[in-house]
Amino acid sequence: MGVNGVETIFSELIRPELLAMVPALCFFGTLLKRSDAVADERIPRILGVSGILVAAVWVFGQDTPRSLPQILNAVFTSLVQGLLCAAASVYLHQLVRQRQKQRTNR
Repeated sequence: MGVNGVETIFSELIRPELLAMVPALCFFGTLLKRSDAVADERIPRILGVSGILVAAVWVFGQDTPRSLPQILNAVFTSLVQGLLCAAASVYLHQLVRQRQKQRTNR
């Protein structure tokens, strides 16, 4: 599966309104990477939690859930969308990094 196949999968799974989170989380991850205060192995977890929180703000801001099934659905949606956006941001970072390596090896 090529890059376009993965991009298609992400665009089908992540809600269009939340796709903007992918480059934002990638940028946030870059800032964390440049910081001496955060260990590199913690960055994906921080991005995952950040993605979940931002997705939760969006999901709960769209419509206030009033029943238990609605609340559980909103929490599930926040978790899945946040983690997918974080995973896509790490993937995007790796694509950029590998591209830079290819250019320097030429």
